[in-house]
Amino acid sequence: MKLLSYLHQGQARWGQVVGDEVVDLSSPACPTLRCALAAGRLDEIVRTAAASGARAALKDIEFLPVIPDAGKIFCVGHNYEAHRVETQRDKTEHPLIFLRVAESQCGHRQPLLLPPESSHLDYEGEIAVIIGKAGRRIRREQAWAHVAGYSAYNEGSIRDWQRHTLQFTAGKNFSSTGGFGPWMVTRGEIADGEELTLETRLNGEVMQHTTTALMIFPIPVLIEYISTFTTLQPGDVIVSGTPGGVGAKRTPPVWMKAGDRVEIEVSKIGVLVNPIVAETP
Repeated sequence: MKLLSYLHQGQARWGQVVGDEVVDLSSPACPTLRCALAAGRLDEIVRTAAASGARAALKDIEFLPVIPDAGKIFCVGHNYEAHRVETQRDKTEHPLIFLRVAESQCGHRQPLLLPPESSHLDYEGEIAVIIGKAGRRIRREQAWAHVAGYSAYNEGSIRDWQRHTLQFTAGKNFSSTGGFGPWMVTRGEIADGEELTLETRLNGEVMQHTTTALMIFPIPVLIEYISTFTTLQPGDVIVSGTPGGVGAKRTPPVWMKAGDRVEIEVSKIGVLVNPIVAETP
């Protein structure tokens, strides 16, 4: 099933996508999707509320990031060989992990903001993994059981700020530069380890194209590694890496500008679409 977070008539809600509508699954007990995951009651809530929940047309809602209040967002750098090569990074024995904050994200159809401090806004199409079951020191053989579902992600980067230091934090956390959506497709809809296709398009032109078979560190390895140093909680997000073809490594570089439209498509999940808008200082 497809689950999403959204605004309707000024109220933040979460629900299930059914055709071209969303069924409201919000309640005082579980007002957010993250809350429902943490309670371990997702299937129960969907089963009992799907028939009676209020409905709204998808065209009438404002999409929020799939998990607007994620406690932890882990991003994986250089997890596809083509991207590692184009960035001239050495091979490593362990995943390169850095963090984003929740407020750096926006939902499907919402604008990615080009800040006044830079013109170097780059795209990074990725697949997001949403954690559904808490765990620490999770063995890779048990990792899939901790996955709630998957979504598309545009891990937008302000490249010149990213290069200010050896750490990525500043360039990866400008407000509303990370697109997350449109929804989460639950684990049961995608076989564990199934090969998925990931494609990024800028103004209709294909900029990135790969499959998950080309990941250097597959999803179970990422879960095992991250859960070694911290407890993964329901609603945490792992953004699993971008393939080759980023704008910064093209000749000449390609930066997203106001008026552009960027799409991230993941097979069996859908298409995340965001326009680029100049941020008002």
